[in-house]
Amino acid sequence: MVEPDFKALQYAFTAHLRAPHQHPVPGGVAPERMAVYRELVYRNVEDCMAHAFPVLRSLMADASWHAMIGDYFSEHRAQSPLFPRMAQEFLGYLATRDPDPKWPPFLLELAQYEWLEADVLFDPRAIAEVGIDAEVDVLDGCVVPNPVLRAAVYRFPVHRISRAYQPREVPAVPTYLVVFRRRDDSAGLLELNVVAARLLELILAEDGRPARALLEAIRAELKHSQAAAVIAGGRDILQTFLDCDIVLGARAHSVAR
Repeated sequence: MVEPDFKALQYAFTAHLRAPHQHPVPGGVAPERMAVYRELVYRNVEDCMAHAFPVLRSLMADASWHAMIGDYFSEHRAQSPLFPRMAQEFLGYLATRDPDPKWPPFLLELAQYEWLEADVLFDPRAIAEVGIDAEVDVLDGCVVPNPVLRAAVYRFPVHRISRAYQPREVPAVPTYLVVFRRRDDSAGLLELNVVAARLLELILAEDGRPARALLEAIRAELKHSQAAAVIAGGRDILQTFLDCDIVLGARAHSVAR
């Protein structure tokens, strides 16, 4: 009896697991055993996605959800073998796939937002406060951002989407969000207005300018005539950032990079 080529058998085995309607059960493997493997592997993948994207899962009918997961499982070629990165692989699949007309228009943005919390929690970096000077006023120093945060802008208010709220039209004003890890290792979320979002963008650029100069730049961009009002509003924003651990403090301008 000629033994089957093991590598060819592996390819046939996994091809059937991924797309059983396209690839038959490999020769020599009992169909009932193959069904057990097929169900086990699919359920593991589907369960991972349902836990990674709970809001998205709650909004989709069972048939649409399983069709999407099945298509991902059969068509997507993952770049990472790590199971915790499977949800990130799913985002790559959604970003490159032509959207199904049955999908809600906010599907990709919602999935991206739901991944952010896990992303900051998985981030291995520590929140170190090296270089922060408690004596430096936050306006006059260079603001030190939390290294474990993700700032994003969305067409839809993804943090509010639920079964009760599913917008179909893109709002006139975009939604600015920052997801971050606090000092106690919990995840946080803050919605920003356009000024706060721009200030955070400039802080993250870490170009060596003190916060007061960043606010002056924003005032010029907005063509705002009241510098004192912009500075006062900026101080309030910075205090909120400090309270939330979005920024950790400030360092003296003379030692800025």
